Amino acid sequence: MERMKNPEHIERVVIDGHSLTVEQAVAVARFGAKVEIAPPAVAAMQASRALVEKILDENRVAYGISTGFGEFSKVSVGREKSGQLQDNLIMSHCVAVGTPLNEETTRAMLLLRANALCVGNSGIRPEIVKTLVDMLNAGVHPVIPEKGSLGASGDLAPLSHMALVVLGMGEAMYKGEKLPGKTAMERAGLPTFRLQAKEGLALINGTQCMTAVGVLAYYDAHRAAELADIIGSMTLEALTGLKNAFDPRVHAVRPHAGQSLVAKNFRLLTENSELLDASQNLRVQDAYALRCIPQVHGAIRDSLNYIRGVVETEMNSVTDNPLLFLDDESVISGGNFHGEPMALVMDFLGIAVSEIADISERRLERLVNPALSNGLPAFLTPNGGLNSGYMICQYSAASMVSENKVYAHPASVDSIPSSANQEDIVSMGTTAARKSRLIVENTFSVLGFELMAAVQGLDLRDMKASPVHCKVAELVREGIPFFDKDREIRIDIEFMEKLIRCGVIENTVKEMIPEFC
Repeated sequence: MERMKNPEHIERVVIDGHSLTVEQAVAVARFGAKVEIAPPAVAAMQASRALVEKILDENRVAYGISTGFGEFSKVSVGREKSGQLQDNLIMSHCVAVGTPLNEETTRAMLLLRANALCVGNSGIRPEIVKTLVDMLNAGVHPVIPEKGSLGASGDLAPLSHMALVVLGMGEAMYKGEKLPGKTAMERAGLPTFRLQAKEGLALINGTQCMTAVGVLAYYDAHRAAELADIIGSMTLEALTGLKNAFDPRVHAVRPHAGQSLVAKNFRLLTENSELLDASQNLRVQDAYALRCIPQVHGAIRDSLNYIRGVVETEMNSVTDNPLLFLDDESVISGGNFHGEPMALVMDFLGIAVSEIADISERRLERLVNPALSNGLPAFLTPNGGLNSGYMICQYSAASMVSENKVYAHPASVDSIPSSANQEDIVSMGTTAARKSRLIVENTFSVLGFELMAAVQGLDLRDMKASPVHCKVAELVREGIPFFDKDREIRIDIEFMEKLIRCGVIENTVKEMIPEFC
């Protein structure tokens, strides 16, 4: 497995519909990298648009070009009304509700929709796709409510809210202000459009909402998995755990790639630990939450590796309908808008990340429980009774672990018919992605509690931890002093919530251990 590239270092992304990576998507969505369209993509879009015009000129019957949509596919629409048909599609489909998607998810949607259109099977004018890119670069972010997608025919409702702004309708955020869509576009110096035949379908028939939520959730899940190795190894040390469970011979005879990777990470992270070196004869074996870390964390790594492949394939897929093929001028109605591939892996992502939190909370329990901590004081406070120490940190972590179990129930096993039963089996992929996002957020917080407790546990031991762990502990102690007596712990937690998410811990470890991944 290769180490993930740091998206903060990516300043420019060129989209062509075929080569967008997770890191590039995060660079644009979260860190504001600028976007360009590759010249061959412009040519491909021009060619597919010319085919739409030819179909109209020849009065051919083609779904969504000269007919209505869904159940109305039996209704013929003349050329003179084809543009109004597309505008009506957008206006009638913007029915999403709830809290608006955050800025980075909206940016990811704009990027992914533009990238899919760049392939040249959608029949849209290149200038509209360029406008999506210009909106990204100028910081015009449509207001898109998060709820209302069935995940087939794609993310119709949320993508319609995105497309409204291209029409000079809807609402958008621009320079921190919520504005009417037309006003936001005017202030940014961008054009708006009246759509032509096929273009409404091209803009909204696809999986870009679930994939936008999903790619960001995946990226943060991978970060959480790296943090889990770092923090788990600190807990292993604080609990004077045994190193033999990480012996490479153990993992060679059960050769899952993730398992071996995690065991290697733990050997690297605990190297030159005086504390562990002096503790290896204290017992024969540890509890599962320590001894089985390579098997649990490793299975999660293997799962994430599979999920990345699906996410990147979807990011570079054409998911609207119908599709245009220039070689024989075919217009084919298929089902690429169906979100099942993403629905399944987003449920899988949520389940996998739930396991990161599950085992983290069990390690936290061992740190604070004097019956399980191998000599640490109860709740990691040197003055127990008058002081509660880290008692309720485990309580809060347990709450989030249990909440994750609710969110981890798969959305993809559900379906409900719509559109007069034309759309009779749907994916619920966007629900799966949104639930996974919540699980990832909870998991960061659980890991933060474990890290606070692990550093406290190391400070309560008499011998030195590994050099890497000492450096990570220094990062924690910059904002969280040793917890010798009770204080307003919410301030410590607020610091930890920021530290655990900002990337400095993983980046520091990678600087010290280039082999860590």
